[in-house]
Amino acid sequence: MFEDTQPKTINRAILAGLHCPSLDKEEDADESSLEELAALLETAGGTCLGTMLQNRPAPDPRTFLGEGKTAELKELVQNLGADIVVLDNPLSPSQQKVLTEEVGVTVIDRAALILDIFAKRARTSEGRIQVELAQYQYLLPRLTGMWKHLERQEGAIGTRGPGETQLESDRRHIRRKISKLEDELKDVRRVRATQRERREKNEVPVIAIVGYTNAGKSTLLNALTGADIPANNRLFDTLDTTTRTLPVSDTCTALISDTVGFISKLPTQLVDAFKATLEELTFADLLVHVIDASDPNWREQAAVVDRLVSDLGASETPRLEVFNKCDRFVEEILPHGDDIVHISALTGEGLDQLLQAIARHLDDSRLVHFAFPYAKSGLLDALYREAKVQNVEYGEEIAVSALCTRRTAGRLAAWITG
Repeated sequence: MFEDTQPKTINRAILAGLHCPSLDKEEDADESSLEELAALLETAGGTCLGTMLQNRPAPDPRTFLGEGKTAELKELVQNLGADIVVLDNPLSPSQQKVLTEEVGVTVIDRAALILDIFAKRARTSEGRIQVELAQYQYLLPRLTGMWKHLERQEGAIGTRGPGETQLESDRRHIRRKISKLEDELKDVRRVRATQRERREKNEVPVIAIVGYTNAGKSTLLNALTGADIPANNRLFDTLDTTTRTLPVSDTCTALISDTVGFISKLPTQLVDAFKATLEELTFADLLVHVIDASDPNWREQAAVVDRLVSDLGASETPRLEVFNKCDRFVEEILPHGDDIVHISALTGEGLDQLLQAIARHLDDSRLVHFAFPYAKSGLLDALYREAKVQNVEYGEEIAVSALCTRRTAGRLAAWITG
C-alpha cells in the first residue's frame, strides 16, 4: 500500500448555535449569524463541515446546548471527522470546558475565533499590543480548564500541590503580561494625545471612516487618497489604522483615517483593547459611516456600528451615511437625505458627491473682501498660501476678494472691508 503523503486538513469545524428568547440579541444565534460565523471561519483558514442550530427556552447551565443536543453534536463531529467546534454564542469558561470534554474535540466560541483572526492580521506594533492584551484577558478566566489533566489526578500524592502552584504561577504570569501591555497602551494613548494637540493647534480637521467589516472602508480610502491599502473581499482584512491627507476643497485639507471593522458580538476584550485606536472617533470632526448596500442585512449591520459608536462616546459627532456598493444594490429604493450619499468605491461612482458632502461639514470658508496698504503687501502672499484669491485690484490700496477659512479671516480681521 502507498502511504498517504497529503497534508491533513486542520481546523475542520462544526458550527453550532443556540437560539432562545431569553438571550440578548448580541448573545443569540440564528441562521444569519451562523452564515457570518462560517465567513469568519473561512477568514481564519478553517473549513466548515456542517452547522447545527438548537432552539431552547433558555441555555443549559452546564452544557449550554443541552445534554441531547451535545450528544448529537458529538456524533456529528465523529461522523464528519471534525477537529474543532465553534459556538456562535459566548460560552462561560466552565461551559467551554464541559463541552470540550463531552464532544471530544476543542470547543471555542465566536469571540475566540475573532481573536484568532485579529492575531493573524495585526501588522503594526500597536495592533499587536492591542490584540495580545485582548487574548490574555480572554484566556485568564479559562486557565482552570486547561489544567483538567491535573484535576483527574486529584488527591494523588505529589500532584495536588504542584498542579495548583503551576496554575497560580500561570495566572500571575498572565496578570503581569496584562499589566505590562496596559502600560504600553497608555504610552500609545499619550502619543496619540500629543498628535491630536498638534492637529488641533494647526486646526486640521479629522475624518474617521467607520463601518461593518467588509463594507469597503479600505477601498474607499484608496479611492479618495490613493492610499494603496490591500483591500480584499474578506472579513477583517485591515486591522491597522491608516491615515492619509484628503484635499476636501480649495481651502480645506483634512486627515482621513480608516478604523477596524465592527461586527456583531465583537468580543468585549477587543473593544476595550482597541480603545486606544477607537477613541480617535470621539475626537474626529466627522464620521463617515460606510454601509454595504449590497448586503441584505445592511440595516442590522448599520445598527451594530451605531451602537458601538455610541458606546465609544462618539454619538454626537457629525456623521455621513455612505451607502457603498450601490452598483450592486438589490432593493428598490435606497435611503435619501442631506447626510446620505450613494457611492461605489470600486468604480468611483458618487465620489464627487461624497467630497461635496464632506466639504459642507468641514469647509467653513466664505468670500471675504480685504483692503491692504502697500506697506502690508506681504499679507497678499499669505492669502495666496492660505486662501483662494479670486480678485486683486491695485488702487490707493490693494483690494482683494478671497475665499477664506474663519481662521484666516480672523487673523486678518483688521483689513476686512466686507
